[in-house]
Amino acid sequence: MPDDVVIDMSTDSPSSKVAVHRSIEPVEMGPLDAARGIASLTVGIPSSKKYRQPDGSSPPPRWKTPEFIFYYIVFVVVVPFMAWVPIRLSSPTNANYPLFRHQLKPGWLFGRDVDNSDRQYRAFRDNIPALSLLALIYLTLQWIYTRSAIGSMSAIPKDNVHLVPYLIFFATLYLVGLHGTSTIKILTILTINYYIGKGLQGSRIGPLLTWIFNAFILFVNERNEGYHFSSLHPSLAALDVFEGLYPRWHISFNITMLRLVSFNMDYYWACNSLSTEDVGSRDMRATQKERINTPHPLEFYTYANYLAYALFPPLYIAGPILTYNDFLWQLRRPQEISLSSVMKYFIRFLICLITMEFILHTMYVVAIKDTRAWVGDTSLELSMIGFWNLIIVWLKLLLPWRFFRLWSLASGIDPPENMVRCMANNYSTTGFWRSWHRSYNLWIVRYIYIPLGGTKNVAVATLLIFTFVALWHDLSFRLLAWGWLVCLFIVPELLAAYLLPQSKYGRYWWYRHVCAIGAVFNILMMMTANLVGFVIGIEGVLYLSGQITGSLEGFRFIVTGCCCLFAGVQLMFEYREEEKRMGIFLRC
Repeated sequence: MPDDVVIDMSTDSPSSKVAVHRSIEPVEMGPLDAARGIASLTVGIPSSKKYRQPDGSSPPPRWKTPEFIFYYIVFVVVVPFMAWVPIRLSSPTNANYPLFRHQLKPGWLFGRDVDNSDRQYRAFRDNIPALSLLALIYLTLQWIYTRSAIGSMSAIPKDNVHLVPYLIFFATLYLVGLHGTSTIKILTILTINYYIGKGLQGSRIGPLLTWIFNAFILFVNERNEGYHFSSLHPSLAALDVFEGLYPRWHISFNITMLRLVSFNMDYYWACNSLSTEDVGSRDMRATQKERINTPHPLEFYTYANYLAYALFPPLYIAGPILTYNDFLWQLRRPQEISLSSVMKYFIRFLICLITMEFILHTMYVVAIKDTRAWVGDTSLELSMIGFWNLIIVWLKLLLPWRFFRLWSLASGIDPPENMVRCMANNYSTTGFWRSWHRSYNLWIVRYIYIPLGGTKNVAVATLLIFTFVALWHDLSFRLLAWGWLVCLFIVPELLAAYLLPQSKYGRYWWYRHVCAIGAVFNILMMMTANLVGFVIGIEGVLYLSGQITGSLEGFRFIVTGCCCLFAGVQLMFEYREEEKRMGIFLRC
């Protein structure tokens, strides 16, 4: 797609890409200080640019119309009730409370226990103080090193390439502390991958061997749980003694694998690039898209730069994912990241962290889910257990990603924002996957979707992508079922976009309401798929579905719930229209 063409998702047409227009004077979005009103809550990302309206002004705001006043009433009544239900289920007076009580630990809010039973989030939550101290040490040492390095130079450099030795030094210490002697395994894999890419240069065999090698490593890591030195040779058993603070290095290596593919693929495209101009040498500010797509001179694809990128400490554990071209561009042409923007992002992180703490201290839905302590619960109660588990899944991923992105921003590297929308502010299946783990989505588009043909081969590309995504997360049938469900649930939205294009029917008053009905079903399908993949699996979803739909009371609940979702979707539509009025286009 040309750089000056943008496809926007009309909020009156949630299931179709409809407005294709030429952009005029794009301005990269930073913090949304200029946005007034409720749209100021939107997370700013580089791809949300300001454009002139292609077809005149936006529709007049509907916020004060009688229709939306009714939606406000629904919202004010329903949302607190949705929170009250799991709070009541978490009370000691609940008949099922003894079944999950052993999962709770003493908390620090309201004199209540805390549900810290999610192992993945517990690993982050319990180590926030240690990670914060580590980030402060890293930033302090970086400042000292920078002052020392600049002081030894005859002129103040315009780039940050001088940081590469520091990044490698700190990353090595970081890996040894985390993974102990398994650092040897990691560096060995990184070195083999590097020589695959560099040795084959612009040959088409290079990308093929890169993918085969990295897929093989993921499979072997998973099957052997990182494998021990003693399994290679008994004489190496002594190396297994020092395992580090986090012996399971192969878990976080899934993220590292994406960087290995990125380096080799970016180098392959650089070798085959027709351009000989070193764009990175210009004194210019590039957009995120330009930083990703613009190759560097081949002499910048070095082993030192490769190690600094693959093991970049702030993003090593969990991301967000940054491409090699983007990382190197930001070293060569540092981004202007103001202290105020970092502090505002820090405040966002704190608000999300406090929200998560409030939920874990008042809603013990993870413990209820893990112990299946829902016997006798109503359809409403069962659905709220599922819904709030999904909210916790969203928050438990958002918080580490924002913590590590905050650390990276403070160090001068601006990675993509991973969570652009709240989980409960999504109605489009395609839009949801653009906003959920966004850096991974951008990586997939660049290294899988476009090479597979992109829009020319949508069906096959989508199936292969979600199969890869599922297996990349975990080699299990549950995740594979999740990936295939997502592929299946995208079809109705694409079909609706084809049968009811906004360009043909958007002018009719009923079109927005038909789109809202379709969005309700989209939401139900997305919730089902994510419950299968990340919460209770296929059997759990089948049980919940049977309990909810197996009675007249359950049928009444479904109808009422769909009506409430309809009102919520209308508010989502109008919120996106408000973003457009402020010049914000997120396409999700």
